[in-house]
Amino acid sequence: MAKTTQDLQATWWEWLSMSERLLTALHRQTVALTLRKVEKIEEIQVDLDDLMDKMQELDNKAAALARGLAEELGVEPSLRSLVNVLEKAEAQQVQALANRVVVVGRNLQAVIDKNQALINSELDFINGTAAILVREAQAQTPGYGPAKSNSRSLAMDQAA
Repeated sequence: MAKTTQDLQATWWEWLSMSERLLTALHRQTVALTLRKVEKIEEIQVDLDDLMDKMQELDNKAAALARGLAEELGVEPSLRSLVNVLEKAEAQQVQALANRVVVVGRNLQAVIDKNQALINSELDFINGTAAILVREAQAQTPGYGPAKSNSRSLAMDQAA
């Protein structure tokens, strides 16, 4: 029984360690987005994708370990059920670590959401700028823009 909780806890500690690296990369992305450094954003995105893949693998591993532990202990696969059947000291340790994982996960999501908002804002800015440029080009150059029909001339041609 203790072996499985040790594996689960070790996986959560590994997840927490990886989350620190992910958080650092996310903060680097925030800076690059704010400074509009496209090359840096692209470079950081590769790191972010790798870190997110590793985090997903650790999530899957922790979930499998938790399911296995629940099955071994004959309880439903939820943290509350697991904690209820463990010895008090071990239960407190598992619960505290789980709480820490949840809090860090929320913090990561908040930074991801903030960066997504920055990206969306930048895209809105670019789209707005492009629309202004198109409108100005159409106003200054008669060749740009929708074709204008001269229905009076067309009617006269048909009458002739």
